[in-house]
Amino acid sequence: MKKILSLLISLTLCAVSSLCVFASDDVQVSASAFVLYCVDNSQVLLGRNEHTKMGMASTTKIMTALLTLEEAERADRVVEFTAEMTAEGSSMYLKKGDKVRLSDLAAGMMTVSGNDAANAAAIAIGTSKEGFAKLMNERAEAIGMKNTHFVTPSGLSDSEHYSTAYDMALLMNEAMKNEAFSELTSKSSVTVDFVYPQDQQVTYNNHNRLLKDYDYCTGGKTGYTISTGRCLVTSACHDGLTLIAVTLNDRNDWADHKALYEYGFSTYKAIGDFDDVTYNVKVAGALKESVRVRAEQTKKAVVKTEEAERIRCRVYLTPLVFAPVKKGDVLGCAVYTSDSKTVLKYNLVAQESTDYKECNKLVRFFYQLFR
Repeated sequence: MKKILSLLISLTLCAVSSLCVFASDDVQVSASAFVLYCVDNSQVLLGRNEHTKMGMASTTKIMTALLTLEEAERADRVVEFTAEMTAEGSSMYLKKGDKVRLSDLAAGMMTVSGNDAANAAAIAIGTSKEGFAKLMNERAEAIGMKNTHFVTPSGLSDSEHYSTAYDMALLMNEAMKNEAFSELTSKSSVTVDFVYPQDQQVTYNNHNRLLKDYDYCTGGKTGYTISTGRCLVTSACHDGLTLIAVTLNDRNDWADHKALYEYGFSTYKAIGDFDDVTYNVKVAGALKESVRVRAEQTKKAVVKTEEAERIRCRVYLTPLVFAPVKKGDVLGCAVYTSDSKTVLKYNLVAQESTDYKECNKLVRFFYQLFR
């Protein structure tokens, strides 16, 4: 009776909260809780109830897949599917005795949201679902997910299994730093070759419609249970700006994510993308005539679009340096200013080393002595 009453309360809250609509001049969102998070400056651009604890359904599998892929990088071992790994709900249709690799279980989670795949990976890595949940919570704490507690690897509803829109944005940001995860979540389909049966090959189509419907989408994970409603976590990148959108209990999630991204990309700009920009600085008395110079690290400033139009960049480089030059030596800087105020500053550093020529040792000695 208590379980039935609890379910009815959850359904009522879900129905009532789904009527709430966040509105501004530029975007409307139907979710009970949502966040538009900017990866480049770690800031919330838009949100409502973003720190409210709620069920997150199968978006849980972002954490499960991340831990699975990290384990697979150490050893992509073969997992035999057993009876205790079975699960209700969405599935990659594993049968008892099937054998697949850990990386393929991650693929089953992130495409067709396989609860069986999540259970299989959890038991293989953590020896039990409870043991794996401990690993999930330890990682959540390390990421800074302060209002999250994991119980199940799949995201099936449990009163003690919850997160927030903000915490899920932090999780997606962490997961996208993993090359295997970012590559997997960007695929519209994945083909798995079973270890056993040896001749079995299955193609799984990604449930994330945004990969096809929105040009700038780079990945994400869907989720749904009766008690949580529709949940969606996605990422998108455009013109050097990277955003993450999270909606919890949202009857209109696909449209809401598009609207959030359109707002973000039209309202904000990323400044300072030096990833592919290099310079050359001449070196006197060296084995090399010049050395390559580029930004010390990849960092950006995020500003409103109207301010971006006023920003100017000046590059200051030492025209000539004397040997030797060590990799990492600061040889200049790039400064971004808006209305005479510094918005962003890079050090420009040598990307290679060069020693001075043998015949210049004496010259170099006197230069150091008298400079």
